[in-house]
Amino acid sequence: MWQYQAPLRDMRFVLEHWLQAPASWAESPAFAEVDLPLALQVLEEAARFSSGVLAPLNASGDRQGCRWQAGEVRTPDGFAAAYRTYVEGGWPALACAPEHGGQGLPQVLDAALQEMLYASNHAFSMYTGIAHGAYLCLQAHAPQALRERYLPAIVSGEILPTMCLTEPQAGSDVGLLRCRAELQDDGSYHLTGSKLFISGGEHDLTDDILHLVLARLPDAPAGTRGISLFLVPKRLDDGSRNAVRCDGIEHKMGIRGSATCSLSFDGAQGWLIGEANHGLAALFVMMNSARLHVGLQGLGHAEAAWQNAADYARERRQMRAPARPEGVAAAPADPIHYHPAMRLALLRLRAVSQGLRAIGYWGAHLLDQAEYAALESERQRAARLAGLLTPVIKAFFTDQGFHLASEALQVFGGYGYTAEYAIEQTLRDSRIAMIYEGSNEIQANDLLLRKVLGDGGAALDELLAVFEQEVAAGGEYADSLKKLCANVQGLVKGIFANAESDSEYPYRIAGDFLHLLGWVLLAFAWARSSRLAAPLLVEDPWYQEKLDSAGFFFTYLLPETELRIARIEAARAPLAFLA
Repeated sequence: MWQYQAPLRDMRFVLEHWLQAPASWAESPAFAEVDLPLALQVLEEAARFSSGVLAPLNASGDRQGCRWQAGEVRTPDGFAAAYRTYVEGGWPALACAPEHGGQGLPQVLDAALQEMLYASNHAFSMYTGIAHGAYLCLQAHAPQALRERYLPAIVSGEILPTMCLTEPQAGSDVGLLRCRAELQDDGSYHLTGSKLFISGGEHDLTDDILHLVLARLPDAPAGTRGISLFLVPKRLDDGSRNAVRCDGIEHKMGIRGSATCSLSFDGAQGWLIGEANHGLAALFVMMNSARLHVGLQGLGHAEAAWQNAADYARERRQMRAPARPEGVAAAPADPIHYHPAMRLALLRLRAVSQGLRAIGYWGAHLLDQAEYAALESERQRAARLAGLLTPVIKAFFTDQGFHLASEALQVFGGYGYTAEYAIEQTLRDSRIAMIYEGSNEIQANDLLLRKVLGDGGAALDELLAVFEQEVAAGGEYADSLKKLCANVQGLVKGIFANAESDSEYPYRIAGDFLHLLGWVLLAFAWARSSRLAAPLLVEDPWYQEKLDSAGFFFTYLLPETELRIARIEAARAPLAFLA
């Protein structure tokens, strides 16, 4: 009773028109051979894999879950075969460098792939989703010998990586971690300690697993300044098992087909990545990629929820609607998508999910520009914008993914609460994305305190300048976007002033500020979409949907910004302490 079809038509609109990505690729030697037909072919193949291979395993993987016995983990039936198909299709290599066996394609195409994977089977994609971030981390910080040994294996899919941060006493505060590393005579290290909540820490998809582990050296300073990063393989070069053991797996609310493991390191052999006591700097290369991917999980859930709710609402008949489209005859009971409450829910699902797609793909496109733009100034600007957008994409997207899944479940009524209609699984699966890879509260603090207040608002000014360029281009909603930008600029001035006299004030408003910026980004997305779609309507009636969604957004959803601004203003009053 659950299906997923990749929204290829909308993906094309975002790539071809909203981002104008083919023109950007043509200016970059790295992507000179990438054009729109090639990009569409890649997306079509990814859609076939997602819909044909992964989606059918989504519900069965949830029901069966993973099995742990004596340190070994078995994934749900069909997952191992699906992974072989994933590898044979070359998907691990999509955005990796050719010198390591990769295809060298833009990260924005990988973002589209990730959206499809997460929408069709979030649990399966937990095994593969961290691979590109690990690849980037090792590429940037690993010694040459380790790069030569492991990068081709990650790109080929021979090895799947993990990220081992969390310990029982050290969650969001990684400075409390106790896992320790001791230097050996051969230059390697022995790691001892425990990690938990490790996605894919043990499984049967690959013979080897590559753990990237945060640990302390004996003379390390306290706190986050004394953390180092180590590469710890499951198997050593002679084929023997390293001293890493899976002590168990979590029984979870959602993503049950993903093995969330507790790991013990008992003198496990590993190698330093990057500089000693600077592990977080090395790991953040991986974390930023991971946070973009987690944001795409929210987009994937929103899209899947929209598709299935819309299909159900066309078929389910209940009561007579107050009004019907012109030409539709009266009936004893109408499809519920005629009823105003359901139309509001469905239009919200469509408008938000498609707006998220434009912004999410823009974030990935900025990462491409940050690496490959012709001018250094362009690369730096793209990097600053990508850094500013990353916490918004991670937190706002995942929040919307969960709440839109909940709204979609409401469309199903009582049936939505049963396992027969898998929208309840979408709701359960989507909830974790608001927590891991840095909780959404931490993302909000990162955005406001580090990315806005921390640089005097420079990066935010650059983002607002992009919005102002859209305003200058005209379009039906240019004035609305202009007014919104002015409101944000005035609000930020007040935040700077209030923060000087009340050090807690930025923390109280960080969540609302992040959500405000998320809604402003959606306003930008729909103002731009409307302007670009209007002249294309002459050639293709499909673009009428874009105009309709833009109108719905600016009429019904734009007031979300007023709510957030009011809450930020109201939060000048200090919070009471709990007894």
